[in-house]
Amino acid sequence: MEKKLKQIYEWVDNRVQLADLVKFMSKKYVPVHSRSIWYYFGGVSLFFFIIQVVTGILLLFYYKGSSDLAYESIRFTMSKVQFGWLIRSIHSWSANLFILSVFIHMFSVYFEKSYRNPREMTWVTGVIMFVLSLAFGFSGYLLPWNELAYFATKVGTDIVGAVPVVGDPLKYFLRGGDDVTGATLSRFFGFHVALFPGIFTFLLIVHLLLVQRQGMSEPMHLKNTAKEEKKTMPFFPNFMLRDLLLWLVVLNILAILAVFFPAELGLKADPLASAPAGIQPEWYFLFMFQTLKFLPAHVFFVEGEVLGVLLFGLAGVLWLLVPVWDRKSAKGQQNRLINYIGIFSVMFIIILTIIGWVLK
Repeated sequence: MEKKLKQIYEWVDNRVQLADLVKFMSKKYVPVHSRSIWYYFGGVSLFFFIIQVVTGILLLFYYKGSSDLAYESIRFTMSKVQFGWLIRSIHSWSANLFILSVFIHMFSVYFEKSYRNPREMTWVTGVIMFVLSLAFGFSGYLLPWNELAYFATKVGTDIVGAVPVVGDPLKYFLRGGDDVTGATLSRFFGFHVALFPGIFTFLLIVHLLLVQRQGMSEPMHLKNTAKEEKKTMPFFPNFMLRDLLLWLVVLNILAILAVFFPAELGLKADPLASAPAGIQPEWYFLFMFQTLKFLPAHVFFVEGEVLGVLLFGLAGVLWLLVPVWDRKSAKGQQNRLINYIGIFSVMFIIILTIIGWVLK
């Protein structure tokens, strides 16, 4: 068996020069320190994205992207297709875990100041991919065409419509009309399986190339440490094998969640019915939704909802441009304000999410 594998390796190496790739990866080193654990969440996010792509393709074999057939096609997949319920549950849970791991990865990069020179573009591509991961969740939520997804999408697009000047045209574009209809479903289906994956894949390739080119960043307190005193490990095979082991662990967690807490379908959407009580978005939008609920109807001369949407938009732009306005980190100096902003952001998201979950 070993001889056969060696022959296969030599056959492939003769055609694609695998030895050069292995030699390149073996020269890459990963810093080893007390916070090295955070390096692995980038790989975990990649793993969940791969799971999303694979299970999404399998679901596409049976899904019908129209308001007349979407609900029935998913019900058929879950009840008649062998292991169809499991594939949908894995797709649903991996979507949630994907966004959670991206949250963790993004904030770990933020607190480690890993966006500083020369990694500004790595940060920018990462933040854009984070926004796209939220867009994946929002667009995919409507696809089952069930009651909860229909009215949550209606509320979500109404919030988008609150943006001054561009809100109404953007809401009309997202819905494909004045209201959430079959045209909205078809549009979201196109976003979810074609447009967003295409953009995300391109950015992912750029992001990974930048990481490989620039290497893993070091904590700021190690920056002035002598090179011979720094601990490192080879990217291949040491770090890669640890990464794969963690993938195996999260795969087991994903399987347990999918089997014991399978995704539910609920009732089919009825546009003529009244919205059920307690309609809420998915957990990753809950802190924003709850914040808008807490705002008064008017703040001075501005509507509370409009003000909230504008503030979240401004916060998103500032978050994207952190490498620009955090000049102390760019000079290799500590900036405690950045840490305080990050801690406030994390606590704000966690507390508002919990409040929204309790008050649903």
